[in-house]
Amino acid sequence: MKFNIPSKQLLTRLNAVSKVISNKNAYAILDNFLFELEGERLVITGSDMETRMTTAIDVPGAEGSAKFAIDVKRMLNLLKELPDTAMTFDVNEETLEVNITYLNGKFNSMAFDGNEYPLKAQSGQESFTFKLTEKDIYDGIQQTIFAVGVDEMHPQFMGIYWDIVPDGITFVASDSHKLVRYRKTQVQPNTERGFILPAKPASILCGIIDKNGKNEVSITVDESSATFETSEYTLSCRFINGRYPKYNAVIPENNPYTLTIDRLTLLTALRRVSVFAAVGGLIKLDMHPDHIVLTSQDLDHATSAEETVQCEYDGAENMIMGFKNVDIIEVLNNLDTEMVCIKLSDPARAGIFLPSQQEEGEDLLILQMPMMI
Repeated sequence: MKFNIPSKQLLTRLNAVSKVISNKNAYAILDNFLFELEGERLVITGSDMETRMTTAIDVPGAEGSAKFAIDVKRMLNLLKELPDTAMTFDVNEETLEVNITYLNGKFNSMAFDGNEYPLKAQSGQESFTFKLTEKDIYDGIQQTIFAVGVDEMHPQFMGIYWDIVPDGITFVASDSHKLVRYRKTQVQPNTERGFILPAKPASILCGIIDKNGKNEVSITVDESSATFETSEYTLSCRFINGRYPKYNAVIPENNPYTLTIDRLTLLTALRRVSVFAAVGGLIKLDMHPDHIVLTSQDLDHATSAEETVQCEYDGAENMIMGFKNVDIIEVLNNLDTEMVCIKLSDPARAGIFLPSQQEEGEDLLILQMPMMI
């Protein structure tokens, strides 16, 4: 088997596929890329058993056919050091000896039998297919992934919930302390289904699509897995088992008070005050009609901080709430509008953070639980 391929093109594809491969695989064969030559088409696969990615590259003039697996780290380290040059792969189909030549040199390595590489699990379950643009998918994941939980005792929180209805889709993530709900109402999946996409394939998916892309991604879903097909990659993954909580039930329906404030001004003030916060990071927000006072204190080190920020507040006089500094900073970091609105009711109930302006067809809401003062 013999084929030619540009080194930079191969590196780009291998870099993307390598994101799927785990550092600690249950099977040694998974420490390799699977190369399959089908006519003049080279198919490359990476997998960690739960998630699988393939990409195909045209290789005109290829000779023969074979399936072999080659070490991930060795291939990536080699390609990173090569200039943009033509490479020739010459594979002995019987011994699996791989000879790689380029303009100024050559390399030699042994491959593994590609037939030992695990096959993609076949599902006999009923499936359905719908399409979303790259931008719709990217926005849904990026607006929510920061809130995904990491507690393995609650696996249903370790992914993004896709709540699909015929005339829209809602992306939800929560770590039980905060919750993000991002709705897209200008899409029409024309079906009704829900699934929990694990954080790892969600992050990988964002890496292989254009955040502003208008190209459509074909999404095929069955009872236990999903397959995302772009023009260059195919990503398959299993869902997280379990039923996602009824997220709308935990969102307060009546938060009558509104705090409107410049997002960056509040964010930078919180970062400064947080320097003096005690372990646990409690920041107190003392709200007044035209300003808010941020305070922190660390009694063990005899430090404290206070800063006043201008705002508009129409709520109860001098209401004081407490938030964990890293949580409220993370929320503000993931809002991208100039002004932010915080809906409140009382110090013991969750605050709802909203961008002051929403794009047409989008609805973003972030719920953050307070700390006891």
